[in-house]
Amino acid sequence: MLPLLSHQQTLEPVYLAYLDALEQSEYSGDIDKRYSARLVQATDNSVYQFLPQAVLYPKNQQDIQIALTLAATDAFRSVTFSARGGGTGTNGQSLTHGLILDVSRYMNRVLEVNAEQGWVRVEAGVVKDALNDALRPHGFFFSPDLSTSNRATIGGMINTDASGAGSLVYGKTSDHVLALRSVLIDGSVLDTHPLDAGLLCNTDNVSDNPLGQKLISAVAAVCREKRTQIENQFPKLNRFLTGYDLKHVWNDNLTQFDLSRILTGSEGTLAVITEAKLNLTPLPTERAMVNIKYDSFQSALRHAPSLVAARATVVETVDSKVLNLAREDIVWHSVSDLIQEVPGKVIDGLNMVEFAGDTVEIEQKLASLEAVLTEQISKGACGVLGYQVTQDKPSIEKIYGMRKKAVGLLGATKGRRKPIAFAEDTAVPPEKLADYIMEFRAVLDGHNLQYGMFGHVDAGVLHVRPALDMCDVEDEKLLRVISDQVAALTLKYGGLMWGEHGKGVRGEYGPSVFGDELYGVLQDIKGLFDPDNRLNPGKLVAPKHTGALYYDIDSAKRGKFDRQIPIEVRDVFPDVMNCNGNGLCFNYSSYSPMCPSFKVTGDRVQSPKGRAGLMREWLRLLEAEGVDVNALAKAKPLGLLQRVQNTLNAQRDYDYSHEVMESLKGCLACKACSGQCPVKVDVPKFRAQFFNIYYQRYLRPAKDYLVAGIEDSLPLMAAAPRLTNFAAQNPLSQWVIKKAIGYVDAPALSVPTLKQRLDGHASRGYDLAALQAIPEEARSQFVLVVQDPFNSFYDSGLVLRFIQLIEKLGLKPVLLPYKPNGKPTHIKGFLDKFAKTAQSSADFLNQVHKLGMPMVGIDPALVLCYRDEYREVLGANRGNFEVKLANEWLLNVIKDLPAKAAQGKQYTWFSHCTESTAKPNTANEWTKIFAHFGAKLTAVNLGCCGMAGTYGHEAENLERSKALFEMSWQQTLAKIEQPQVLVSGYSCRTQVKRFAGYKPKHPLEALLELANI
Repeated sequence: MLPLLSHQQTLEPVYLAYLDALEQSEYSGDIDKRYSARLVQATDNSVYQFLPQAVLYPKNQQDIQIALTLAATDAFRSVTFSARGGGTGTNGQSLTHGLILDVSRYMNRVLEVNAEQGWVRVEAGVVKDALNDALRPHGFFFSPDLSTSNRATIGGMINTDASGAGSLVYGKTSDHVLALRSVLIDGSVLDTHPLDAGLLCNTDNVSDNPLGQKLISAVAAVCREKRTQIENQFPKLNRFLTGYDLKHVWNDNLTQFDLSRILTGSEGTLAVITEAKLNLTPLPTERAMVNIKYDSFQSALRHAPSLVAARATVVETVDSKVLNLAREDIVWHSVSDLIQEVPGKVIDGLNMVEFAGDTVEIEQKLASLEAVLTEQISKGACGVLGYQVTQDKPSIEKIYGMRKKAVGLLGATKGRRKPIAFAEDTAVPPEKLADYIMEFRAVLDGHNLQYGMFGHVDAGVLHVRPALDMCDVEDEKLLRVISDQVAALTLKYGGLMWGEHGKGVRGEYGPSVFGDELYGVLQDIKGLFDPDNRLNPGKLVAPKHTGALYYDIDSAKRGKFDRQIPIEVRDVFPDVMNCNGNGLCFNYSSYSPMCPSFKVTGDRVQSPKGRAGLMREWLRLLEAEGVDVNALAKAKPLGLLQRVQNTLNAQRDYDYSHEVMESLKGCLACKACSGQCPVKVDVPKFRAQFFNIYYQRYLRPAKDYLVAGIEDSLPLMAAAPRLTNFAAQNPLSQWVIKKAIGYVDAPALSVPTLKQRLDGHASRGYDLAALQAIPEEARSQFVLVVQDPFNSFYDSGLVLRFIQLIEKLGLKPVLLPYKPNGKPTHIKGFLDKFAKTAQSSADFLNQVHKLGMPMVGIDPALVLCYRDEYREVLGANRGNFEVKLANEWLLNVIKDLPAKAAQGKQYTWFSHCTESTAKPNTANEWTKIFAHFGAKLTAVNLGCCGMAGTYGHEAENLERSKALFEMSWQQTLAKIEQPQVLVSGYSCRTQVKRFAGYKPKHPLEALLELANI
C-alpha cells in the first residue's frame, strides 16, 4: 500500500520566525516554503544538492532591501541568503542551506535601451537571449555568449563573469559592465561605476552610502598597495577567474577605479546585484562559418592556433563523442547538411570557425583560409579531412544550437556512468592547450574513464566531462582524486581550474592560485562587505576568523540521495534518474515547445527538471519506508471506503505524494520534453506511472474516468449524435458538467457521422479475407486508413476528405474498423487498461500489417503513441506493425506522381507539439509535399497552443490553456489570412476554434483543394 510520506525536513525555527516577520512587512514578492519548491532549488547543473530553507521571489529591488534589512536585526543575524538566476551553475554556485533569492521570476525587465550611446540598463533576472531579442531591432547585441543563453540570466552572468564562444573578440561579461546597482548586507543600495582616482580623496564624492564609502575607500587602497603582487601572481589569461578581480579594479595607469570589477565574478558573496548598465556590440553585417573536419580530436586541437591566427571571431571544437551523441538527437536534422560525412573517412574532431564583420573583410579571410585548407587536404596535412562553408545566418545559428546542446547531450551517454561537470571549465594559455589536454586525457585514461570534450580552443578553454556514476561511492571518491589532479595540472600549465563557469564549491583551491598574501586580501574584502558571512556563505572565501569554507568538493551530492533508491527501482524510472539538471526546459521563449507548464506559471516545480527531482525524492522516501515501488505498481487499489476516507483526510494529513501530484497534474503531457530534452526525459511516462500508484490510495477525480472512457463510449454516442449533442451542449448540461466533473468546452460530435458520410462508399465494409485475396502485385494500390477517436467522431469531414484525396491520387482507400488507441487512458495513468487496449489494437494492426498495404493515421499524437507508448508498455509483444503519418506516406506517393505547376497558393503550417519534437523534419516533409502540388508552404515555430489533448478542456486548466494560446499562437494567427492557416493536430484545431473563432484546415484538406484545381 502507498503510505503517507513525510520528509522530516522542517524549517529551522529562526527561519520560520524570519519568514513570518517578512510576511508581515511591506515585502510584496512571493515566499515559497513548500518542500517541492525547496527541492527544485536544491540542485543546479552540477552534481551537488543543498536543500534551502525557503525560496523568495522578490518583485523589485525594494523587496530585496526589505529582506536584507530585516535580516540585519539581532534576531535574524544567523539567516543567510544566496541570489539565484537561471540555476545553470555547474559547481553549486547558487546552492545554499539558507534562503534563495530568485530574481528570475519578476525582476526580468529591460529597463532602458540607449542605441545612440550603445548601452542598455536591465534588471538582474532578464535572460540573456531575451535581452538580445530586445536589442536586435536596435542593431545591437550583448556579445558574451554561453551555451545556456536561453535560460541563463544577466545577474548570473555578472556574478560568474561568464563568457563563451568568441571571447577573444567579444570579451567576458566584466568587459561590458558599465555600472551596477546592488543591495548590501545591511539593506542599503550601492551604485558602482568607474571613478577618477582624484575623487577617492573625499569619499563623499563617490557615494552617499556610508557603507559604500567605506568599501570603495578600503578596496581601492588595498588593491593599489598590492598592485605588484597582483600583477605577478594572477595568471595571464584571456579568461579571468571569479574570486574577486583585484587586478582590474584599477585601470593600467591607476587613474580610474571601479568597484564593479570586484562585484563581477563575486558569485553573490558580496552583495545582491539588482540592476546593470551594459555596453553593447553592433550586430555584424555579415557572418560566415567554416566547419572543418578532422581525423582526430588531437588534430583539431593542434590546428586551432592557426585558425586563431587567421583572425577568426570564434573557434569552437567538439570531439567525436559529442558529434555522435548529436547525431542521435533531435538537433541533428537541422545541421546534417552543414556537417556532411567525408566519403571513406571517419570524422573524430570538428572545428567550427566563424568570421564576423563587413562583407569585404569576411570574403578575404574566407578565401585565404579556404586556400590553406584545400592545400592541407591535398597533402593529407594536419589531419584535415574536409570542410564546409555557410554564410547563411539561420544555418550558422543552427550550428551553434548543436554546439550549445552538447552540454546536455553528454548526459545521454548510455550506461550508469554519465559525463558530469566538476572540472570542466579549465583554462590554460591557448598555445599550451593541446599539450595540456593530452596530459588531462592521460589522467582520465589512467582511471579508465570515458569522457566528452568540447569548447573554446581560441581562448584555451576546453570543457572536459569525465563519466562517473555518482550513485557509486567509489566513483564519488574518484571525483575528489581527479579534481585534485586537474587543479594541480592547470597550475602546472599556468592556467586556472575555473576559467568560465565560476568557482562554486571549488574555493578550497583558492590559496594555491592566489597565494597566502592575496588570499588574505580576498578574505578581508569579504569581511568588509559581509562580516558575518551571510551572503552565499561557504563559497569563494570566508571572512577571517570565521573558520574554513564549509562547502568543498566533498560537499553533499545528488548521488548521496539517489543511491538510497534501489537499482531495480532506478531502472524502472530511467527518465526520473537521468535528468542531469541542464535546465533546457527553462527556455525563456514562448515560441519553444518545451515546457509549456513552466512558461505559463513561472514555477520551476512545473517543469521537467522540477518533476524529475520531486519524483527522485518520492522514490527515496518510499524506500526509506521499506516500500517496494515495483511491487506497489502492480498492487490493487484500496477499497472504495478507505480511498474516500484518505481523500477526505488529505487536507489534514501531510503527504509528500500530494506535492508530487500537484506538480505532475500541471503537466500537459505534450511530450515536448521527450524530444527536446538532451537526455530525453519523458515526463508523461513517469507521470502515468505515478498516477497509477497514487490513485491506489486516493480517489480519482470524475473527469479522469470521463477521459479514460471516451474512446469506448464514442461509438455509442455516435449512434445518436444529435441527441448526444443536445444532451451535452445545452447551457444547463454544460454548467452541470463543469461543476460536477470539471470539464469545459467539450466539442460536439460530427453530424453527419463518418458512417453516414461514407454510406455506400467503397472504402467501407472492411473485409480481411477479401483484402488477403488481392494479388500481392496489386496491393500497393490500396491505402488502409487507421481511425482515431477525435477525427473519426468529432471531425468526420476531415476523414472523408482524406479518403477523397487518396482516390484523387489514383489509389484505393480502405477504412479500417475503429479500434481504441488507448492514449487517453495512458495520460490519466490507467496503465492496466492501457496495456489491454494497446495489446488488442496491436494484435489487430499486426494482422493487417501482413497485407503489405500502407496503414496511415491522421492525428500525430495518436500515431506516435503506436511507436512510443506501445513499445514501452508492450515490448516485444507490440509486434512490427507500422502506422505512417500522413506526411510520411505522401512523401512516398508523390515520387510516382508528376509535379503540378505553381498555382500561386500560399499556406502556413502550425505543428502539433508532439509531432514537431518527435518528428522534427515534419515541416520539411510537408513543405516538399506542398511544393509538389504547386503551392508554397511556410512552417512557423511556435510553443504549445494550450490544448494538449484534453488538458485545455479541464476547468482547472482553462486559464493556463488560454494564456498559452495567447503567448505565441494568437498573435501569429492574427497575421495570417484564415484560409491559409493549416493545423495538423486535432487538439490544436479545437483550440484555434475556441479562442480564435474559426476552424482551420488540416494540410490534407488543402492538398485535396490543390489536387482538384
